[in-house]
Amino acid sequence: MEQKLTYTPHGTCSRQIDIAVEDGTIRSVVFTGGCHGNLQGISALVKGMETAEAIARLSGIDCRGKGTSCPDQLARALRQLATK
Repeated sequence: MEQKLTYTPHGTCSRQIDIAVEDGTIRSVVFTGGCHGNLQGISALVKGMETAEAIARLSGIDCRGKGTSCPDQLARALRQLATK
């Protein structure tokens, strides 16, 4: 079953993350705002990855001392989606 989430990140340049997950596997991630090239890269790298693996790899990444980052916010969104 496919699950979708529109997540509003906090403390980052990106304004929105749209995620689709099916049977624990990430199908798509689209960031709105932020560093376009880097976020396209992150989206491409996590596509097809198990959500637990993405959460483990991305959690805690910091951007410029903000205490979070776009990858960290993606991990938080995936955690939220997993609890639905």
